[in-house]
Formats: sequence, structure tokens, C-alpha cells
Amino acid sequence: MTAAALRRPLLAWYRRHRRDLPWRRTSDPYAIWVSEVMLQHTTVRAVQPYYEAFLARFPDVHALAEAPEQDVLARWSGLGYYHRARNLHQGARHVVDRHGGAFPRTLEAALGVPGVGLYTASAILSIAYGAALPVVDGNVRRVLARVHALRGKKWVRDAPYYNLSEELLDRDSPGDWNQALMELGATVCLPRRPACPACPWRDDCRARAAGIQEDLPESRRRRAPVDVTVAAVVVERRGRVLLVRRTEGRLMGRFWEVPQTSLEGRGLADLVEELRARHGLEVEPGALVARARHAITFRRIRVEAYEGRLRREPPRDPERFIWAGPDELASLPMSSLTRKVIAGACAPQIPLDLGAR
Repeated sequence: MTAAALRRPLLAWYRRHRRDLPWRRTSDPYAIWVSEVMLQHTTVRAVQPYYEAFLARFPDVHALAEAPEQDVLARWSGLGYYHRARNLHQGARHVVDRHGGAFPRTLEAALGVPGVGLYTASAILSIAYGAALPVVDGNVRRVLARVHALRGKKWVRDAPYYNLSEELLDRDSPGDWNQALMELGATVCLPRRPACPACPWRDDCRARAAGIQEDLPESRRRRAPVDVTVAAVVVERRGRVLLVRRTEGRLMGRFWEVPQTSLEGRGLADLVEELRARHGLEVEPGALVARARHAITFRRIRVEAYEGRLRREPPRDPERFIWAGPDELASLPMSSLTRKVIAGACAPQIPLDLGAR
């Protein structure tokens, strides 16, 4: 099973069966960069509407670099993993300041762009510029682990996969090759119940021959999920909802939300005291008006939202507190969890139990 024997059928399959995705209709490194960042930890189906709306608002790297962070986060709102948006924004400013707005063509320079790691740099450079660089993501790991039946501690790390991917790389068409490997993993060589009869490598796949395709790749141990209950208050006044701003941080830092307990709190039991300590708010929770569920990293979050009454007015500080009407709610950077809570609290059926996204 030589590298050349694997390349021909996979590239032929990709060129016949690849999905028609908007980022595959361009060689603009900026547009490809946006797609690669959005696709991290997110499905193609979820990304497509965000991608097109984001590029409509920020059509080039200069537009993104010049935009306020709050505008960038608002356009990302609902897509999750918001540090990606911040890194992309900082990266755009770096590319404009250091490279005149052109994404760098060398791997060394690309890795100097904030938020751009080895995978993202290699994907952009190979697809946009035809650089002979391999990529390794979850799809590529799965495909290579199965076709070669790779097992053992060595194959739970990325480095050996990069070496193998380097050996297989089609240097004449590195962009198509990298996308073909990822496409095969995303549409055929699935984590569960892979569609082996449709695979161009079905006759060469060692895992399929051994009947162990669903056992590979062997994975690192994942952190066990943790159930968390958060209590929130929805304080409404003349059609406006009181929002507070989160502090700086990797997880939704500087986002707006309804006042709520921390992920380390005990929910309703800590609500009044936590809001006093964290925000200086004096609130009195009332009836339960909404429930929502959400998953962030390893946490499975259940939010219970209560009607709230202020015992005293919050400080006049627009950097920390705002009363948001429908227009502001649509444009402010907020997590999809906060939007769920507000939608549930404002719905006529109370309490509304909203499932996970």
C-alpha cells in the first residue's frame, strides 16, 4: 500500500463527491482563515450561516481589524468558543500591522499570527497558497488510524500523525489533498457506523479488514462531564432587561448576561449573596420563569431563571450594567445560553424548559 496508490483514489473521490461549501469557492486566505477558525469545535451545518453573515459584515481583513471587539463578538454570538473570535480579531490586526493586510506565506510567519496554531496555519497555507504542508485534525487522525490500523500509546499524540501525513501528502495538490482527508473523515469515515462501502480506501483499510474500524483511533481519556446548576434573575422594566457584563476571561469574557451565579456556586442558595459580592446588586428572586440546559466544555449546565426585583438601583455604569431592549438584545455579544434564558423568561408558557442546543 504505497502513498501513490492511496493518493489517486482519494483525490478522484474528493473531486467527484466533495460538498459544495462557500469557503471552497475561494482562494482568498482571509476567507479560508475565517472558515478554519469557525470550524474548530463546530459542525459545518452550524457554521455556514455564521460564515456568510460574518463575511458580509467583515469582507476583508482590514474591515475586521478596524471593527470594535464588541461588534465582532456580537456577530459571533451563538457560535460558542468565543476566544476564537477574539483571537481572529487580534490576528487580523496583526496581519494588517505587520504584513500589510496579506496573510503571510511562510509557516514561521503564519505561526506568529495570534490565535494561529500549526493546524490552522497549515490549512490556510496549503489551501490558499498551495504550500506543501500536511494537516492533522480529528477527522484526519481517524482516517489514518483506520487505514493503517494504528494502535498503542504512540498513536494518541498528534506528532506521529503529522509525520505520517507528511509522507502521504500530495505535493502537487496539497490543498485538495488535505481537504480530501478531512472530507473523508467528516462524511464517510465517521466515528460511529462508518460508511465503509462508500470509502475509496475500503480495499486497503487494515482496520476494516480486521473488523476493528469502530475501535480506532484509540483516544486520550476525556474529562468526565460535570453537572452544574446556575440560578439567574431576569429583571424587566418597561420592556427592557437588566444585563451585567462578565469580567475578562477565556470563557465568554466581557459578554453580557442576566445576573447569575457562578459555575462553582450552589444555584438559588447562593444567588442573592453572589450577586451582591460580584456585582453589588441587591435583588429579590421571585417565581421561577424559565429553565434552560447548555453544555460548555466538560460542564452540563442547567439554568433556573427567576423573576427578579431590585431592592436598590444598580450604579450608573454602562460598562457594567445596561437595560437592554429588543434591538440591543439582538446586537450585543451574548452567549446562546443567555439568549435561551431571556427567550424562556419572556415566553407565555412559564416555566419553559429549553433543551440543549
